[in-house]
Amino acid sequence: MSSEIEKVLGPRVPPDEFKAHRARYMIPTLLFVAAAILLVISIPRPWWRLKLVAPQYPAGLSVTAYINQMTGDIAEIDGLNHYIGMRPLGEAAEFERTISVFGIIAVSMLILAAAFVHNRWAALLALPALFLPLIFVLDLQFWLANFGMNLDPTAALSSSVDPFIPPVLWTGNIAQFSTVPRLLSGFWLAMWSSGLIAVGLFFHRRAYKPLVDKQSHARE
Repeated sequence: MSSEIEKVLGPRVPPDEFKAHRARYMIPTLLFVAAAILLVISIPRPWWRLKLVAPQYPAGLSVTAYINQMTGDIAEIDGLNHYIGMRPLGEAAEFERTISVFGIIAVSMLILAAAFVHNRWAALLALPALFLPLIFVLDLQFWLANFGMNLDPTAALSSSVDPFIPPVLWTGNIAQFSTVPRLLSGFWLAMWSSGLIAVGLFFHRRAYKPLVDKQSHARE
């Protein structure tokens, strides 16, 4: 049974080896645990904010995106968007917002699981969390493009605004409006988590690859 487990989870560290090189094996585990904690902390934090600035709105209008909701001047922005034929903001990323909390918890658990896997499968378990910030940005840009490029041609001011793609990471211009995006603390926590995972995978490989190689040679 033990050999079957090792085929999946990788070789176990002999007690004497662990005692002699405790830090070598603890470092990746601690990095993975810290990465998982940062992701969980990011759940209630805001991830992204978009501010609309125009002469008639000197203070600007803003919408803040969390992983499962949006807050801010949504009614006012939806009112403006209605005239150019853009759909209400609440229709964006409905599926993503529904599964996001469970998804991040699940991804965090995969990171913790990676700490107990001592072979290449650990990297596979960590990949979703490693690329989570990139996935968030790409998904957000997809929805911004989807809304901006699919305007209702029957809207009152549809003829005055051509289809557009609001940029997710830099300032854009739409008619008399400027859009000013900003990545917030939830996103940066996820970025720190990704950084810890990348470093953790480096130390994981350094610690366990010699054991994996030794295991492979023993089977030959």
